[in-house]
This record gives sequence, C-alpha cells and structure tokens, in this order.
Amino acid sequence: MSRSIQVNYNGLPCYEIVIQHDFHLLASKIKELGYLKSTKICVVTDTNVEPLYLEAIHKELGTIFDTVTSFVFPAGEEQKNLETIGQIYEKLILEHFDRKDLLVALGGGVCGDMCGFAAATYLRGIDFIQVPTTLLSQVDSSIGGKTGVDFRQYKNMVGAFYQPRLVYMNISTLKDLPKDHFYAGLGEILKHGLIKDNSYFQWMIQHRQEILNRSPEVLEEMIAVSCNIKREVVEQDPKEQGERALLNFGHTLGHAIEKLSDFKLIHGFCVSIGIAAACELSVIKGNITAEEKQRICQVLQSFHLPVTASVSSAESVLEASKHDKKMEAGKIKFILLCAPGKAYIERSVSDEELLKAIQSIEKK
Repeated sequence: MSRSIQVNYNGLPCYEIVIQHDFHLLASKIKELGYLKSTKICVVTDTNVEPLYLEAIHKELGTIFDTVTSFVFPAGEEQKNLETIGQIYEKLILEHFDRKDLLVALGGGVCGDMCGFAAATYLRGIDFIQVPTTLLSQVDSSIGGKTGVDFRQYKNMVGAFYQPRLVYMNISTLKDLPKDHFYAGLGEILKHGLIKDNSYFQWMIQHRQEILNRSPEVLEEMIAVSCNIKREVVEQDPKEQGERALLNFGHTLGHAIEKLSDFKLIHGFCVSIGIAAACELSVIKGNITAEEKQRICQVLQSFHLPVTASVSSAESVLEASKHDKKMEAGKIKFILLCAPGKAYIERSVSDEELLKAIQSIEKK
C-alpha cells in the first residue's frame, strides 16, 4: 500500500508527497532527486521523536549517503524560536554544510516549521525534505512551504515561504502517537472537509470508528484525500494572496486561545475550538443555521475534539486575536462557512459579533 501525490508550484512540478507504511524507500527517493553520495545530511528532530525513529532514519540514509548527522532539540512549542534556529545554524557551520547539502525535518509541525525556516535562511537557502511523524504535520504543516518560528509568543510571526524537495510520510508512525496528538490532527482534517468538500466530511463521520481505531487502510485513504485538498489550495495560491487563506478556518481565534494558554493547549484542539467559534460567526452572519453549527460541533466532539475553552475573559481573546498575522489594513480576515463544505473570506466582522462568538465557546 502506498500513494504518491505531485505538488506543483507556479504551474511546474515542485515536489512529491509519498505516503508509505515504512521508511524503506526514503533513501532511494532522496537519491532520485539527484543528490550525490557525498551529500551531507543533517536530520533535525526533537527529544520525543529521537528515541522512536532517529536510529532507523540514520540507518536508512546511511545505506546511500556518506555523512548523516543530526540536531536534536528539546520537544515543545516553546523551542520554536530564533534562538533554536541559531543553534541549528551553528551546527551546520561547524560541520561545513554548503548549498549542495540537505536538511531533513523528522517530527511534527514544530520541527518541520523550524527546519524549513533554517533551510530557507542558511546560506540564503539550502534544500530540505519533510518526514512528518504526526497526523497534524502529515496533513497540514508539511505541505505548502510555510516555514517559521514564534516571536515573543506571537505565533509564526517570523517565517518564509520555502518549498521542500520531498514530503515522505510513514503512516505507521501514527501507531506511536499519543491519543491527544492523534485527535488534534483530526481537527485539521475535519477542517479540510468543512472548507472544501462536504462529502469528505461525511465520509469521516461514516468511518469514525475505523479512524479512531487507526485502521491503516482507512488512515491511508483519509490522509491522501486531505493532502490532495491542501495541494489543490496551495497550488492555486502558493503565497496566501487569496484562496489559501481558507486554510485558516478556525485558526484566528484558535491561535488567540493557544497564545493565552501559553501554548499548553495542543494546536489542533485550539483549531477545533476556533472552528466552533467560526461556525457561531457563520450563524450570526446568516450563512448556516444554528442546527448546522450544533451538528458540526457534535462531530468534532465525537472525534474527541473540544469545542469550548476556559478563558479569563472574552475581551482577552478578542485582544489577542488582533495581534494575529492575518490582520489586513487593521481588520481581521475571518474564514466563515457559506455552507458545510464551502468557505469564504469575511472582512466585516465587528467586535460585537466577535465577542458573541467568543462567549459561545467559553467553558461554563
């Protein structure tokens, strides 16, 4: 069982998404891209992923390449900063990495974002590949070329659009994923259905138990469809000048809640809560019914995703949301639903409407 999805950039082939059930094709896939035996490879990973997969990756890459080294940083969103990036630079400088060498991001979204940003900026750009090991990173952050770090607790405020040379997914890594992190990835997947494909959203509902049981065949199908939805969006709008903003459904208030939790609440959970708030705004705007919003929230909860949060005040969430990088001419761009499976950009959400939406997701 395997899948391959080609991603284009500006109308030309850019990189392949490979969906496999092991790491056995990783080295040969990299070799196919034209790298020489003398290419130096640095695997960037964190302390959670290191004991699970780093040895296997070193062994696999060592069958073809002479030099395979690694940089391991402490796991956690709080490490996603310019100081850690500086440590990666120092590692590469001391080991004489040049523009013909390669970085490998092995891990979740934090690792992929940081490794990609280091690759985009070291020597003005060296190649990197994504080897995502979490569900959220497989269906979302590894695709589309967004890289970056947080700055003084402002999420993803410093970054670059920089495309990987390859995205290689070994979905057997999902067997080792803690339950909460698996559920968090489902938040992004359900988002894809809600903004682009209601039939896929309904398919998720129909296969809920198999998904929660992590059936390999069902997971492969789910991941492939979700990746294809994101591929279609980022190909049409690679630098988020228009339609790609739809992928931010649930993220504006989700990021605010994530920040106010001091990043202790998992990103996918914050997105789910943000989706519930965005659905309330969609009701306020007269786009969907209260019953449709309730049904969407019930589906999120059936996948063990939260739809409410403990916040100090609705006003604090509103204020935090105004520091979001998606602000445009002093106004927040919100992604709302016209209907389940169809989203649009709304630029006229008032503070009063926002406060009502935030109050709807406050945990009583």
